[in-house]
Amino acid sequence: MLEKFKKYLMRRARPVVFADASRREPVSRDFGVGRGMPVDRYYIERFLAERSRLIRGEVLEISEDTYTRRFGSAVAGSSILTFDRTAAPPALFGDLTCRETLPEKKFDCFIATQTLNFIPDAASAVENAAFLLREEGVFLGTVAGLSQVSRFDRERWGDYWRFTDMGLAHLLGKSFSRVEVTPLGNFAAARLFLDGLAVEDLPSRDVLDGDDPDYAVVIGFEARR
Repeated sequence: MLEKFKKYLMRRARPVVFADASRREPVSRDFGVGRGMPVDRYYIERFLAERSRLIRGEVLEISEDTYTRRFGSAVAGSSILTFDRTAAPPALFGDLTCRETLPEKKFDCFIATQTLNFIPDAASAVENAAFLLREEGVFLGTVAGLSQVSRFDRERWGDYWRFTDMGLAHLLGKSFSRVEVTPLGNFAAARLFLDGLAVEDLPSRDVLDGDDPDYAVVIGFEARR
């Protein structure tokens, strides 16, 4: 509750003048996190909510199990994949680019949101995502389309890629038999996202609805073995 109030005060302290086209700086450089829900998170969560039926059985998620708990249906077991060697179970230490650190055919669903952008060898990460999954298992997640550089990630492990739906489908198709990619967002959403605005800044969420593949902020993917 306190965190929401702080973000409300931030929006009040720096209101947005939407008609000002002369600004050379965005409203914020933290993707809107300090103001509320980032625009890309709106699409990420909508995408996962619409595919909750796929988040079932033994589920693996990157770094935390937030989306497994929030959107999962018939989850039998939940694990997280982490770089932290000291993390306790159900955390699983592993590197998506190093197969030797990963268990084979252990999971029914693997959730990886906004992850492939930050892995230099994205092709190996996709191959090893398939290695983790059982037959008919699903690799479910999102990548960034139109987005600023993430300084937080760049300074820690790197920020390497931005995707198109065609490029992502090509990459996933090398390791998975059935691939569906979904461009999410539109011109207005891309402009608002690049300006660092939060969903709460908008007079209505209606502007975020209606996806235009030419201006995808986020690209969702569903890839099956």
